[in-house]
Amino acid sequence: MHAPSMPAIDRIELSETALLTVDLFALTQNWRRLAERCAPTECAAVVKANAYGLGLEPVMRALLAAGCDTFFVATVVEGERARAVSKEAIVYVLDGLAPGAAPRLKAAGLRPVLNSLAEIGEWSDAGAAALHFDTGMNRLGLAPGEAGAAAAFSRGAAPCLVMSHFVSAQSPNDPRNARQIEAFAAIRAHFPGVPASLCNSSGIFLRSKPHLDLARPGYALYGGNPTPAQPNPMRAVLRLEARILATREIDAGECVGYDATWTATRRTRLATIGAGYADGLPIGASSGLSRPPAEALVAGRRRPIVGRVSMDFVVLDVTGAPEAKRGDWVEILGEEIGVDDLAARAGTIGYEILTRLGGRYARRYVGG
Repeated sequence: MHAPSMPAIDRIELSETALLTVDLFALTQNWRRLAERCAPTECAAVVKANAYGLGLEPVMRALLAAGCDTFFVATVVEGERARAVSKEAIVYVLDGLAPGAAPRLKAAGLRPVLNSLAEIGEWSDAGAAALHFDTGMNRLGLAPGEAGAAAAFSRGAAPCLVMSHFVSAQSPNDPRNARQIEAFAAIRAHFPGVPASLCNSSGIFLRSKPHLDLARPGYALYGGNPTPAQPNPMRAVLRLEARILATREIDAGECVGYDATWTATRRTRLATIGAGYADGLPIGASSGLSRPPAEALVAGRRRPIVGRVSMDFVVLDVTGAPEAKRGDWVEILGEEIGVDDLAARAGTIGYEILTRLGGRYARRYVGG
């Protein structure tokens, strides 16, 4: 089932210089696809970092309407925002329990993901919580050898979830995946009957199907590719467009942008658009680096960035799109140029592209 493509911008009423359109129908279709793939495992949704930059409240409302009941955020502040959207949803806080924070989490009905014996002791009988074990990330979490002590320590208030996190699930042949699955199985043996969770977006697609009781997709919900070596199975969720503010022609030998990092080799037509690194477009998308520069769709054709991405502006070579004019919209992200494509051109990852989407963009939600 597919919804129509995102509608065109109303060029009469819209006066902004950049617009981010979020397709909530595509978002919920992505969640349903992931839920079907890991069924009968419950499929939660990770909505931390303002739902990966797309807006926690509208994203969460759409997912609730689609049937998602469990959500993961990073901080207590995000948890309180999620609780304001739904009084009934289950909301886990991945950062765990800061010293003295138990009353605040309990008041909001949030479930901390406890990462140490000290956190277990401080949470005590405050309510439901998850236990997070580190099986290889070496970032947060109880050590595998602490599983017995954690089970004994939390006996007065049994955890409602035991979880860990893959290191390299996006690389299906990485031997660390199998080692983590084995290590987590040994940990789970200390918690009979307690639901378990291991899979992120990429983990859902592993051949071994370590889905357990609860999957926690994030990136794939928002259109990122959970299988980087294969075509993206997810639908595009966002479209980012910016207006052409001005066009000009320059002769061969003239430069563009700060520090003159790009020089025209022929007479070139340029278009300046109203978005830059203050809006989250990475400086690595500039030309003059070892990799090809990022591109934008101008009149349906890919045209490259020339010169450096600056704070408020990007300049495109539109010699191949002579019809481009002031006031026209160009597409920076969408169905053809996805977040992984822009990230590759900018020397970063799609997660960073999403979570840095700027606050200056006008935002529009469709399909919800």
